[in-house]
Amino acid sequence: MSWRYRANATLEGLTGYTLTRRVQKRPAPPPKPAPEAQRMPGDVVRPPVDPARDRLLRGPVFLLSSVRSGSTLLRVMLNSHSRIHSPIETHFRRTTVGLTTDPVRQAMAHLGHTHSDIEHIVWDRLLHRELVRSGKPILLEKTPSNVFAWRRIATCWPDARFVFLLRHPASIVRSWHEADPENRPMEEAVPRTLAYMTYLEEARAHLQGPTVRYEDLVADPEAVLRGLCDHLGVGWEPAMLDYGRQDHGGFVKGIGDWRDKIRSGTVVEGRPLPSPAEVPAELREICGLWGYL
Repeated sequence: MSWRYRANATLEGLTGYTLTRRVQKRPAPPPKPAPEAQRMPGDVVRPPVDPARDRLLRGPVFLLSSVRSGSTLLRVMLNSHSRIHSPIETHFRRTTVGLTTDPVRQAMAHLGHTHSDIEHIVWDRLLHRELVRSGKPILLEKTPSNVFAWRRIATCWPDARFVFLLRHPASIVRSWHEADPENRPMEEAVPRTLAYMTYLEEARAHLQGPTVRYEDLVADPEAVLRGLCDHLGVGWEPAMLDYGRQDHGGFVKGIGDWRDKIRSGTVVEGRPLPSPAEVPAELREICGLWGYL
């Protein structure tokens, strides 16, 4: 028995208290931060050298629009076609690649890959897998924020096709506010939505593809859809008008429209167009470019 143990035992007998050694706990060391995903030096966005061999997805279609333009309505109607798969908003361009160490960056550079090359491979595989799971031959993606990356998308898929969807700019502003009035005040509505419209108009000026107006879509959906079917090389199917009979992946905020109109399963008449006097000054130029004034 050690001296310390005997001393403790004697004191415990005299006092009736059990002696315990108080051990001071050391604070746990802070977790090490994850290594940052650095972009490779000299990153260049460039098209594939041989698209036929380097891309799985062939002839993808991208519906470019502002937010609150009726893109979810057009998506589900096109998705009701037996040959067109138009999923929820995938936000695929937000999928990035993390090259976290010098050796992996060195390896990719040695193999001839820029950082953007690798991201394009991931995007292509992700959307191709989504198309394969659908069993259909044509993919149409419609995330509105794609307007900010139209150059990158056109570079990633040189054979990509584009469809442009317009709506009266003042109606876009009002709809953006009404979709979430507490978190989307009207004073923010114009600058937030005008950014989408500006990039959309830039894309229209540089890319080829038909332009659809939301007001025409809700007024005569069959005529608009027949024109798009001709453009995409597929036959018209009446089932496109009755989109509510099919599953379109749910209507959830963040990945598409979620309000009562789209949940109705039928095309609902659009709101009356604003008068010229109701158009904010900041929107007059884009309204003129789009033929709404």
